[in-house]
Amino acid sequence: MTFDQRDPAFIADPYPAFAQLREAGEVHHHEGMDVAVAVSHAACSAVLRHRSLGRIWSDVKPVEQFMAFNLLHRNSLLENEPPTHTRLRRLVAAAFGRGHVERLRPWVADLADRLVDELVAKIADVGQADLLAHVAAPLPVEVIAELLGVPQSDRYLLQPWSNAIVKMYEYGLPPEQQDVAERAAAEFVAYLRELIALRRVSPGTDLVSDLVAVTDTDGARLTEDELVATAVLLLMAGHEATVNVIGNGVFALMQHRSQWERLTPELLPTAVEELIRYDSPLQLFERTATERVEIAGHVIEPGQKIAALLGAAARDPLVFENPDVLDIGREKNQHLGFGMGIHYCLGAPLARIEVEAALSSLQRKLPGAVLAEEPNRRAEFVIRGLHSLSLSADSVSGA
Repeated sequence: MTFDQRDPAFIADPYPAFAQLREAGEVHHHEGMDVAVAVSHAACSAVLRHRSLGRIWSDVKPVEQFMAFNLLHRNSLLENEPPTHTRLRRLVAAAFGRGHVERLRPWVADLADRLVDELVAKIADVGQADLLAHVAAPLPVEVIAELLGVPQSDRYLLQPWSNAIVKMYEYGLPPEQQDVAERAAAEFVAYLRELIALRRVSPGTDLVSDLVAVTDTDGARLTEDELVATAVLLLMAGHEATVNVIGNGVFALMQHRSQWERLTPELLPTAVEELIRYDSPLQLFERTATERVEIAGHVIEPGQKIAALLGAAARDPLVFENPDVLDIGREKNQHLGFGMGIHYCLGAPLARIEVEAALSSLQRKLPGAVLAEEPNRRAEFVIRGLHSLSLSADSVSGA
């Protein structure tokens, strides 16, 4: 008993299927994806923490057809284990630690306000507007572009590249979409090589300049391929996660009106965590066994994969009281949305700032927001999100 990850009914609401799986056992083999799937919070946590379950990159075949995509992942912080991961994370964290997140906090708040103002104006003009197009999608792209120091004139390139590349993480992607993903990866790699070359001779206050300059205690630096892979990872992880937390989250709040009306500045921090838990933007995270591992009685042999179903873990009644209830004031919230262990999301603090800023601005400027129509959900399972979320309003504030 598993699920069909391509079934539109399952995509619309996977959580009842996850509940059935949890009741039957903590780990199951999924025939369609040919991978073991952990569905309890304890099993998913064990998958993410176990040192013999790693992110072991294996090049997409044929290698000559996916040169750029493989380069990005072969050199990625996310796709490596110690000692390579230790060196990469130490260098990237050192660059991040130079105050970039706090530097951007007021800028992100101002950006969110400007984007929501555009949404409100559009609703006033035509009666409804798409939250994703006006706020959720442009916000994280602008933030990551500002963080990396991408010139304003080039920022329109980033979102299409990210959208195309992340399609490769789905199971059974058609060849034509694989080709689109590789072209996007190649264009992104070429662009970043030019940006890095510029920052070597003309450094700024951005993260790319710090990544170029940062050295380890033994004088080690990031290679150019590692610099490129780090920048792409920040965009893809930062953009896809944030746009879908905002989209899925506001959709959930519109469906649970009392929670939307309950939202106050004081509840913003717990609301962000609850929205990540309630409808996770990343549903599945794979690990590969480097030696024989047993998770909840299920044996994974070396080279075999097991996936943590983060959405299933987030609804585990053994960890979350009333897990199917949206509670923006939930205090005990040990969701796994940012991962766990050595691969815990380095950009989590920035993502929290972005989502808080978007929710704060929406609540102040569009308190009467309501769904204008049923949203258009994306067909993918691994990265869970919406194509659009049209809102209208029964009241608008100019605050």
